Amino acid sequence: MIELTAAEVAAATDGTLHGADGAVVTGPVVVDSRQVAPGALFVALPGEHVDGHDFAAGAVAAGAALVLAARPLDGVPTVVVADVQVALGELAREVLARVRAAGDVRVVAVTGSMGKTTTKDLLGQLLTPEVGEDAIIVPTGSFNNEIGLPLTVLRATAATRLLVLEMGADRPGNIAELTRLAPPDVGVVLAVGTAHLGHFGDVETIARTKGEMAEGVLPGGTVVLNVDDSRVAAMAARAADGTEVVTFGTISAAAVRAVDVTVDGGRAAFILTHGDDAAPVRLRLVGAHHVTNALAAATAALRLGVALDDVAARLADATPLSPHRMAVTERPDGVTVVDDAYNANPDSVRAALRTLAVMAGRTRRSVAVLGEMLELGETSRVEHDAVGRLAVRLNVKLLVVVGEGAYHVHEGAQQEGSWGEESLFVPDLDTARAVLADELREGDVVLVKASHGSGLWRLADELVEAGA
Repeated sequence: MIELTAAEVAAATDGTLHGADGAVVTGPVVVDSRQVAPGALFVALPGEHVDGHDFAAGAVAAGAALVLAARPLDGVPTVVVADVQVALGELAREVLARVRAAGDVRVVAVTGSMGKTTTKDLLGQLLTPEVGEDAIIVPTGSFNNEIGLPLTVLRATAATRLLVLEMGADRPGNIAELTRLAPPDVGVVLAVGTAHLGHFGDVETIARTKGEMAEGVLPGGTVVLNVDDSRVAAMAARAADGTEVVTFGTISAAAVRAVDVTVDGGRAAFILTHGDDAAPVRLRLVGAHHVTNALAAATAALRLGVALDDVAARLADATPLSPHRMAVTERPDGVTVVDDAYNANPDSVRAALRTLAVMAGRTRRSVAVLGEMLELGETSRVEHDAVGRLAVRLNVKLLVVVGEGAYHVHEGAQQEGSWGEESLFVPDLDTARAVLADELREGDVVLVKASHGSGLWRLADELVEAGA
């Protein structure tokens, strides 16, 4: 972060100083006391299981220069605020404004019901060669909420030229708030799906929320929209005055297109076109759905001045960076593990199952290990049932359904076809682990997919490590 005095932190967050006169933040902003470095600002967030205030003294002892807290702390230099999370966001807003005023920094933000993290990672790989590693900030993983996004923004320094952000939402107004904290120069909307449907209530509300991106882009900036998704294409009408709308997709109306799309071994190839320019791309990422992510990243990069040939070449070299997202491991015992266990919603599970079917083809056995898709509300039973039925239609050879919350996947599979032992329901990870130890054999392609809260990612890790 840029250097700030305690008084400047207090002014940005509407806080008051307690024992912090003369303190200066010269290090990173952290919410985990184990990550404290000399000169750091420790943000004492109250948590569900632990309270950051309990670790404030230890953070200062480890070198933190200042603590952002909700109450005064004895012997600890503190800026006291009404709401620590809100204050963290306001501090990020102030720091970004200062960095923008001092230099040429541009913000690229990505939202959508699926593909945000992959697109963000692709953008990092497309844009880093333009400015160098020291001038671009791209978060690892999914730092896309009211805590993760400010922490990413607060990494900015006077040397920062590009800031790539991921913006997630589980309630109306989330994207509007995140774009208020970090207004994008380029805002990308990927797709409208059914993630967090239990919070939103219906897909139309999800679309309205994702469309807040179009309204939040800075005047003179660019809104990048996926015209293959009609709900996203309609967001053009919501773009603020003074912004430009640029589209991507596979249909002829798209400004940036993928044509002649083919899929071989689960990896897509296409011709990337923009105006009169065209270049071939073969993705290393596994899954035909990554064509959308690649096009989104390509369109944003083109708007930021990257040449089309460079975009195509870098897309072809791009690799998965964040864990548990269609990560493919070829084990020495001949088993292929497809780890997509970071998160799940009905759209992403369908895409993953189709990729599994393509990868296995006619000669290998496909195995799907599926856990619960969380936050689907009243649609949960129907959506899980539909996933099970799709697994049958895709001829998945072995379906292992893990946990009570996912039971209706197993039920849907049984109802769809005359399956017997091809679909197994197991109550927990331990049972799933034992089943796979007995069942997996050379040549199998096994997909692991579930919402993060189900914990199935632990099993994915074990399957990968078992082949190490």
